[in-house]
Amino acid sequence: MSEVLVGIDPRELSVPALVWAADEAVRRASRLRLVVAVPPVHDRPRHGAVAHQSSLRIRAESALANAEDLVRELHEGLWTATDLVDGPPATVLLDRTRGAALAVVGSRRLGRVAEVLSEGSVTVPLAARAECPVVVIREPEHTTVHPPVIVVGVDGSGDCRAAVAFAVAEASLREARLMAVRAWPRPLLSRGDEIEDSADRRRLLAESVAGCTESRPDVAVDHVVIRGHPVEELTRVSREALAVVVGRRGRGGYSGIRLGSTARGLLHHAACPVITVPLPGTKETGDTPAGAGPSRHRKDRQPPRG
Repeated sequence: MSEVLVGIDPRELSVPALVWAADEAVRRASRLRLVVAVPPVHDRPRHGAVAHQSSLRIRAESALANAEDLVRELHEGLWTATDLVDGPPATVLLDRTRGAALAVVGSRRLGRVAEVLSEGSVTVPLAARAECPVVVIREPEHTTVHPPVIVVGVDGSGDCRAAVAFAVAEASLREARLMAVRAWPRPLLSRGDEIEDSADRRRLLAESVAGCTESRPDVAVDHVVIRGHPVEELTRVSREALAVVVGRRGRGGYSGIRLGSTARGLLHHAACPVITVPLPGTKETGDTPAGAGPSRHRKDRQPPRG
């Protein structure tokens, strides 16, 4: 059975992320797995560390219980599973993205450096290295716009085609229009062939999207080709979107570099949920941070039968 994974922060429950994940699990007829990690304590004397660890666990158990209660109020029959795990949050969640349909987290709105280097940061490491699409709920989706819109950034790369395929499927699931956006920076010097360039990019945009929409005739598509920085233009259209979808597209190396500049920019500026999509078959091996301990609290609540 497919599974929607949602990370629960014991310090501050992200209600928008939990609600989004629960709603998506219902739409996909999937199980919802709620995961909370209890991070290790390294900066205190042994006695103080034990007491602090115990306090963190109590807060984690409380956060998980509150999350379960909220999900039950929203969707009584939803099949849920819960994991309370010792380990760094990013590592714990990354380990559970194998085979998941989606991973959903809230955003703590850390600065760029803190988001990459902070021990407790989750958003960038997860978006950069997860084996499934990652949804970051930085801002709420815009459900009052009609018809609803899913935005996808298109640049013609392999990652982009994976993002387009995901966006088309999500638009069909949400009964939304798909806005495919191709933006490219303005040249430093003006050229006389800008009209021809625009026509070529519009053709390439249509070709990139066409192969993914053939099996989804219910999805109406708007093609948007515009001069401007991709992050700025996608941020602008995100103000009226349910979500903006982009390929992960990174060069390898540290987690921050594994995420392309457009995806990283949107995580800090988009006005709606951001979904980063890895290439099909993406698998991290040998460099996942160590430290996640076994699950000490695991519960699977199935919907009532009959």
